[in-house]
Formats: sequence, structure tokens, C-alpha cells
Amino acid sequence: MQHNKPIWIAGLMSGTSLDGVDGACLLTNGDKIFAFGPSAYVPYSETQRDTLRAGLGLWQGDPDLAEVEAIILEVHCAVLAKLPKVQLVGFHGQTLAHDPVNNRTHQIGCGAQLAKHTSYAVAWDFRTNDVALGGQGAPLAPIYHWAMARYARCEAEIAIVNLGGVGNLTWIDPSLKLETGVLAFDTGPANAPLNDAILSRTGASFDEYGSLAAQGVASKAVIDQLLNHKYFAQKPPKSLDRDEFGFLTKSVENFSLVDAAATLTHAVARSVALSLDHLPSPPREIWITGGGRKNLEIMRLLRAGLPMEVRDIDELGFDGDMVEAQAFAYLAARVLYRLPTSFPLTTGVNSPVIGGKISAAS
Repeated sequence: MQHNKPIWIAGLMSGTSLDGVDGACLLTNGDKIFAFGPSAYVPYSETQRDTLRAGLGLWQGDPDLAEVEAIILEVHCAVLAKLPKVQLVGFHGQTLAHDPVNNRTHQIGCGAQLAKHTSYAVAWDFRTNDVALGGQGAPLAPIYHWAMARYARCEAEIAIVNLGGVGNLTWIDPSLKLETGVLAFDTGPANAPLNDAILSRTGASFDEYGSLAAQGVASKAVIDQLLNHKYFAQKPPKSLDRDEFGFLTKSVENFSLVDAAATLTHAVARSVALSLDHLPSPPREIWITGGGRKNLEIMRLLRAGLPMEVRDIDELGFDGDMVEAQAFAYLAARVLYRLPTSFPLTTGVNSPVIGGKISAAS
């Protein structure tokens, strides 16, 4: 793969936590990471976030989505304006709905429009081919996690857990090839139920540092209800919609604020711990990325409940706020060079799939 020239790419990501858009520059050829570049972040305004939240669960063609799409275009353009010039953009869009059982997923945002407004070539629509060929269309970041493990010169198995709106885990054996050395799946709820509960009660968008959860007592009954959900017995690869576990937020409606926060925080840690049962072998370390790593109570619970070392990915020299944006820069290179973007052990597709398409700069 050395014949593929490394190029600077800007990856863009708007996650299910609905906080804003991350942008990160990466020098890559779609196989190796050669260098990390500047990054930028533009938060959604409260009004924009409310509009995006109203779009959750809606599918392509719904007449109420024009304003959502306009917001996605506006904020992604604003992020690109903060970054240096690059040769390609990787654009994920905003996931509004995900229904892997019925082979459908919805990421709003048109790469052709982004290319028109920014004069960049844009790689986008990463999930359609995978879903059309029997995959779940998610998660897509795991092959970038594999590249990160190689960049860090890992010699033993590791796991990378991203705690965004939903949790997802990538198990990596760096001694194996990409197609066989990576297993990935969603672990369960992460920040989405917790953030939704905090927002509805306080108007704040999250439990800063986990300070509320640290004061409360978790409900064993609610946690047991969660862990008895059929999803946890299902073998990976597997993936989730943001609101699959929406019953959690309803279950704690009558709890005190701190007990509700504690219960939803314990739900994150317990679902990650349960996911280890599906791994081919125990990882030596678990690296935590995404916004959940900033919740000190989540990190405390993970370190207390897991039998291996749990590390904030920033400790290893990576930027845990930008991993997913970097992932879509990496995936954009793979689209450009016609390399597979998903595999049977990452999305459940029958054979490796080359996903995505590129809209030329206008």
C-alpha cells in the first residue's frame, strides 16, 4: 500500500451527543497514520441542538428535515473555515436514525452540497454500500482504531472504547491483518440517556465531570433491567440506534437528580464490562475515547470494575475529542484509494466492502 501517496485530509464528525461538529486534519494514505494536524470545534447553539433533536428518528424524505440539513451544512462549513487547506474532506453527516435489524440507516447531510459551498472534494455516504450488502453500516471507526494501535506500536491485544451518545468497542490484535485482527460492536448506552435526563431537568447538556452522579446512589433494579435486554446476549458485530435504550431515561424520571445521574452513569460502565464477554481474548489495556472519558465518575467505575488497565486515550498522546473526526479523514483516504471501509468483523457484512463516494470540488 506504499504506492498510495499520503495526503492531508480533514475529517468531520457530528455525533449522537449533538454537542457540535469536530474537525481534524490527518496525513494518511488510508493504511498508515503519518501525522496529526490541526483540529477545530464548533458547538451547536441551543436552538440548533433543539432542531437536531427534533429530527432524531426521522428517515430520508421526511418533509421536516430541511432545517436540519441546513444546520448540518452551515456548521460543517464553519468548521472547515477554521482549518488549513487540505486535499480532501471526509464528511459523515449527522445520524438521525439507525435500524440495523431492517437494514437501514440515516445520516443527513449532502456531500455534494458541502463540496459546492467549500470548493473541496468531499468523500461521504460511507454507510450505504455496507447496508446494501448486508452489513449494519456501523461502527465505521474500528479500522482507524487499528491504524492507531499500529501507530502506537502496540504488541499485545488492546480495546478502544468510544463513549459518545452510544458506546462502541474495538478489540484489536496488532499481530493480525486488519480483516481478522479487529472485532467491533456497540456496547450499549453511553452519554445519550444521561445527557437527555440532565437536559430535561436542569437545562445543562451533560453532567460535568460526573459530579452529580458521584453524589447519588444507582438503582440496582434499573441496571438489572438494562442488562437483561436481549441486545447484550447478541453476538457481535452489532450496532444500536441512539435511543434504543430510551427506557432508561424514563425509568429514572421519579428519582432525585443525583440518583438518576448515578443510575445512568453506572449503566454505561456496566454495559462496557458486560461487553468483554464477547471478546476473543482479554485485552491488556482499554483506551477510553469520546466525551465520556471526561466524566470522572464513569472513569472511576470502569477502573474499579474492569480487570485490566483503563486509560484515558489522551495519556497516550492522542486527542480523545478528535478520534472520530480523524477516523473519517482516514476513511476518506480509503474511499479515494478504493480500499475496504468495513469488514465482516466490524459491521457483519458478508465480505469486505468499499464504501463511500466522492463529490468533486466545484
